[in-house]
Amino acid sequence: MVYKSGTVQKMKDDAELMYKMLGDSMGKTCKPSFSQCCFCGGHTNSFKKISNEMDSIHGRTGYSDRHIDGRKKECAAAFVFFKNRYAALMAAQNLQTSNPMLWVTDLAPEPNDVYWSNLCIPYRQLWIRKIATVVASSTFMLVFLIPVTFAQGLTQLDKLEKMFPFLTEILQMKFMSEVVIGYLPSAILVLFLCAVPPVMMLFSAVEGSISRSGRKKSACYKVLYFTIWNVFFVNVFAGSVISQLSVFSSITELPAQLAKAVPAQATFFTTYVLSSGWASLACEIMQLFPLFCNLFQRFVVRSGDDSSDATLSFPYHTEVPRVLLFGFLGFTCSILAPLILPFLLFYFFLAYLVYRNQILNVYVTKYDGGGQYWPIAHNTAVFSLIFAQVIALGVFGLKQSTVASGFTIPLLLGTLLFHQYCRERFLPVFKNTASQVLIDMDKRDERCGRMKDIYNNLHTAYCQFSSDCSKSECFSSHHKESTRVHPPEDLETGKENSKKDMSWPAVHRSS
Repeated sequence: MVYKSGTVQKMKDDAELMYKMLGDSMGKTCKPSFSQCCFCGGHTNSFKKISNEMDSIHGRTGYSDRHIDGRKKECAAAFVFFKNRYAALMAAQNLQTSNPMLWVTDLAPEPNDVYWSNLCIPYRQLWIRKIATVVASSTFMLVFLIPVTFAQGLTQLDKLEKMFPFLTEILQMKFMSEVVIGYLPSAILVLFLCAVPPVMMLFSAVEGSISRSGRKKSACYKVLYFTIWNVFFVNVFAGSVISQLSVFSSITELPAQLAKAVPAQATFFTTYVLSSGWASLACEIMQLFPLFCNLFQRFVVRSGDDSSDATLSFPYHTEVPRVLLFGFLGFTCSILAPLILPFLLFYFFLAYLVYRNQILNVYVTKYDGGGQYWPIAHNTAVFSLIFAQVIALGVFGLKQSTVASGFTIPLLLGTLLFHQYCRERFLPVFKNTASQVLIDMDKRDERCGRMKDIYNNLHTAYCQFSSDCSKSECFSSHHKESTRVHPPEDLETGKENSKKDMSWPAVHRSS
């Protein structure tokens, strides 16, 4: 059972626990039971094995009045463990009741992947939260047009001189004009884009994901859409917002307009690759933000304690959209501005070396994402191909090359058919868990005798505060709730605390 959590709730539970401990006899000892800290919630993280006898079905579980306080802290969500992984998969995928509004089940994330703050969110609020986050993300994307338009306006020197006549003499200097036109717009855009990943991560947390990987994946989608829209489309079509409004007058003229607009921004995109790509790799290898935090802690706070909480996981929601954006720029600019390709190739080579070193030696893998970012990369690559082919179609149309345009259309259709084939054949592998894999894992654990260790790790795997979850914390104020609960032998639950062979439980959430 999941319990309500929070700072105020934790302080209240601690005060009640201290009061009860002082009131009890000092010689009274606690006996082990099945109420150890294995589930999320408040300060206790307790769980109970519920009997499957008839008295449990009718609600006669032997609870007394002292369990009312514990019931008030319970949320409409719980982890249910099974004997093996395959049983958990079947329970998660099948409907447990004919009433779809009663409850829902889903595979639980790994212990280190659980996002405890969202477990108490009622299931009926999830769709409202998703709609609200979509509206908030779209609004933030529209508001971000202001700095993007300002940065893009710096690339047009003649219009700057008309709007700001007092800058005419300064802008006529060769050095200043090169800095303003070439470097300053991309630098300003990069600085503004630094605020996007934290905001999108906040939106994804409000969205209600129960796993950290799901939250980071949702943030990755949002950041990717945001960067492609603001970095590419807004810069291409809104170099001057007033003069480019005619671009959207006709959809049929979109390829021709792209063929005209993309080469005009080739210099900006090349500078953006240098300022955002190469500079980001340098900052990544030096770890500037953790370095500043460490220096602040050592010399300002004067604390030399290097705690394990400072370990970082790989920022997929920041780095994956950046890499995919550069791939998108490479596809779209390769036809009309091929000079950007050497800079992109050198970036990808450096990115391979840097990210390989960071993943192996710097970042800590706290949970397994299950390859959920590969569909994002595949969809972005296919979209980049289609968009590049649309631009090629516009170029051939401007050149009045009917034969080349005729050969481009089958290429577009073939790319779309390939994408649909991949969606039907390979996408279910990422959305569903293969039963054969889980059955093989269960059989391997039984042959190796690891089932006993899995059952023993059940009491510590889903502890919310795993770093300081000691025995004294596990046996807390809710310890007495399990004194009259009799665990049956046929309702054994298991969870293995590992990164690869993970026996996932099922999450039951009330609607």
